[in-house]
Amino acid sequence: MTDTDASSDSPSGIRRRGLMLVLSSPSGAGKSSISRALLEQDSRLAMSVSITTRPPRPGEVDGKDYFFVSPERFQQMAEGNELLEHARVFDNHYGTPRGAVEAALRDGRDVLFDIDWQGTQQLESNAGKDLVSVFILPPSVEELERRLHTRAQDSEEVVRKRMSKAADEMSHWPEYQYIVVNEDLERSIQSVLSILNAERLRRDRRVGMAEFVNRMRRG
Repeated sequence: MTDTDASSDSPSGIRRRGLMLVLSSPSGAGKSSISRALLEQDSRLAMSVSITTRPPRPGEVDGKDYFFVSPERFQQMAEGNELLEHARVFDNHYGTPRGAVEAALRDGRDVLFDIDWQGTQQLESNAGKDLVSVFILPPSVEELERRLHTRAQDSEEVVRKRMSKAADEMSHWPEYQYIVVNEDLERSIQSVLSILNAERLRRDRRVGMAEFVNRMRRG
């Protein structure tokens, strides 16, 4: 683990505001694999658990992978300003509960988001400087289709829908701060970890830096 002075319990005592790390990509480009690796390799990063109106896929656990809610409950949360972002994707609704994320940022904890470009735009409007956005691209259209077939989670019809939507999703790459072309998964993971660690060192996130420097100047 790097950047040992980034949290409030470090020897230096420098406090840091948390950040929101967003990964987006067309389905099959690798953002879920990268997200899992980031969570395994960095204990200071926690996954934002979204709510959705779609039914669980095999193996998914309510409260861990998603909070599965009815369309009526989703609408109530959206109208009550309980969501930082929400969007409709493939006839289902997805959203990010506001309270847990805002509490994490205040405590200096970082939150990882696996969301699409629509959600990222809303987070950018709501989060300002807290947001760090990364778009994951596949190395080719052929490789993207191969990955969708290989993972065998979706029917042939769903794969076709995802491929037809991929071109539109990829057109939004200029809206992101960082771009990673996922030719090799391990290299891509390391690239995103480098982005994360660099962003943690940004001056405007280190809210305790002025106090730390003033203490040293006073001796």
